[in-house]
Amino acid sequence: MDSELIRYLIVCPLVFLAGFVDAMVGGGGFISLPGYLLTGMPVHLAIGTNKLSSSMGTTLATWRLARNGFIPWKQALFAVISALIGSQMGAYIALLIDAHIFKILMLVIIPLTSWYVFRSHSLGATEETGGKVVNHKNLICMAIGLVMGIYDGFYGPGTGTFMLLAFMGLANMNIKEANGITKAANLTTNFGALYVFFTHGTVDLMLGLTAGLFSIAGNYLGTRQFIGKQSFSVRPIILLVLTIFFVKTLMELI
Repeated sequence: MDSELIRYLIVCPLVFLAGFVDAMVGGGGFISLPGYLLTGMPVHLAIGTNKLSSSMGTTLATWRLARNGFIPWKQALFAVISALIGSQMGAYIALLIDAHIFKILMLVIIPLTSWYVFRSHSLGATEETGGKVVNHKNLICMAIGLVMGIYDGFYGPGTGTFMLLAFMGLANMNIKEANGITKAANLTTNFGALYVFFTHGTVDLMLGLTAGLFSIAGNYLGTRQFIGKQSFSVRPIILLVLTIFFVKTLMELI
């Protein structure tokens, strides 16, 4: 079978699944980026292409959540502006790092990520939290947007989940508000980083656009699940993909 076709057969289903997961609780990058890297794509090309497909799906998810009143725009604006700045900073840093160094970093990042996913309550069934008024909420949202923007531009997987937890824990928002702001800020980080990767020629347009259609479909179903308040645990799926990705990365380095 043609190697290019195999690449599409690996990436597109995983990107669809990533979009579904990301729309509900974030963490889709735990699935989509390893999906690209499993095909043997160079690290920087995989990250850039992943930004393209995830941007397409996140655009739909953000629009649907905004239309249903899940985005508190005042706090979202602060997070979006700082996230845009941070994502471009992170993307430039990523381009300076050699692909081999990236793989070594992944051998550290993947186990830590797996531990986080295993322990995180937000990746099980969704539940309502929050409600307490927090002082300086706008500044907190700005700080979260900047830090998570840098991380998303540099690497990316888990940005949505980390943002969601930060907004819920530090700004004490309920999951609806937190997910709404997360989608708006994450959309900004995706486009900010995508611009940097695109201008440096590290985006596979055809694969990214095709996978982006699958991301849109996954995000559509995921937002419908979230808006309908239907519970769904994504932890086993993410852990399986991370395990496969860790083994492949280790074998390549050996």
